[in-house]
Amino acid sequence: MKKSSRFSLSLLASAALAFSISSTTANASVLLSGWEGSTESGFGNLAMNGNDDGSSGAIVFDAFESLAFDSGVNFFGTSYDRFFINNNGNITFNGTVSSFTPRPFPISNQPMIAPFWGDVDTRCAECGDVFIGSPNENTLVVTWNDVGYYSQNSNPTNTFQLVLIDREDTGAGNFDVEFRYEDIGWTSGSASDGVPAQAGYDAGDGENFFTVPGSQTAAIADIDESNSNTGTPGIWKFAIRDGVLPGDTPENPILPIVNPETPTDYEFEFSIDDPDELVFIDPDVAVGYDYIVNSGPNIASVLLPEGYDDNMFDLFLWDNVLMDWFDTGTDITGGEEYDFNTPVDRFRIMGIDVSNMLEPTPDAFVTGLTFDGSGVVNMNQNAVTVFVPDPVSVPTPNTLFLMLSAMFATLVIRKRKQ
Repeated sequence: MKKSSRFSLSLLASAALAFSISSTTANASVLLSGWEGSTESGFGNLAMNGNDDGSSGAIVFDAFESLAFDSGVNFFGTSYDRFFINNNGNITFNGTVSSFTPRPFPISNQPMIAPFWGDVDTRCAECGDVFIGSPNENTLVVTWNDVGYYSQNSNPTNTFQLVLIDREDTGAGNFDVEFRYEDIGWTSGSASDGVPAQAGYDAGDGENFFTVPGSQTAAIADIDESNSNTGTPGIWKFAIRDGVLPGDTPENPILPIVNPETPTDYEFEFSIDDPDELVFIDPDVAVGYDYIVNSGPNIASVLLPEGYDDNMFDLFLWDNVLMDWFDTGTDITGGEEYDFNTPVDRFRIMGIDVSNMLEPTPDAFVTGLTFDGSGVVNMNQNAVTVFVPDPVSVPTPNTLFLMLSAMFATLVIRKRKQ
């Protein structure tokens, strides 16, 4: 059944926006709130009055007196100095959007960042509201606090945030995006034919987009509790650098979903448009790694990072008869792309000395890969690890290694065409 009455609001003039700036304070929850000048709500000022499918007016970054974002944001090659908050759990850059049922990304001509695109309704007496605030000079926070769903239902409610963080220190227009989920009680309104909400972002060019796993399925209800790409359930974070997706450069690789209980195996899933284009992925720490394609095109070449020991890595391939790895006797040089004579569905590299004691940082071992065809690739990068009880007495890598294998939730990401 379609809704009988849909309307759009434009209640917030960007010129009227002015918020106090101070340091960010995080609750015991995942939400950012309670900063100085955040008003009684704890989240800043009201972004729009209670409504169904409404939007704010254009919100200009420069309207915030002490806010950074001097270059606006560079979102996939287009710079924007303003955005619109849509009641239905997203912000857009080219204009307002009143659509209450999410459409699968990509969507043409409407750049969007959506922490929870669903049929939000804030008209009911017990429904919460949408707020906007700036806890410090580099951060802008939009909060959907205890919002209901169509039609005027307030039991249960959802609370979530979109956080934009200025990263001009890394380049003009660069920024980080955070999705923070405090409590998700509903997934769709009664007019959406049961289609659950969607989370992610879309450049609006038909090519560049990201969809959070579980979107448009019942699993989106668990986004506040399930594993994320930060290691903290309920918090997702994405770095937008030079306007491009994670995975285009070693400095901004695709990161896997992190399960703190099994910290050395990683599952990636992404789409390949150009088989010759390097895709950079990154797990955690190890003395070696296995790269295994579960489905999709095979691996045609690999580019390993530089700066480890003698900069040489041992290449192992899989023997389908013995069902074991064998040393090919081939050395791969870090920083130089290595082409396989025949594309492979798996390989292992060894040679990272345990004395490196690599820390689990986002740039621990960024690997570039090309593939022998286009399509969706599902693959694992599994760490070969050692246990070092005494860092002073370091064992030989091939005497102590443990393979951990666990399947993670799927990270769906589409590579940018060149």
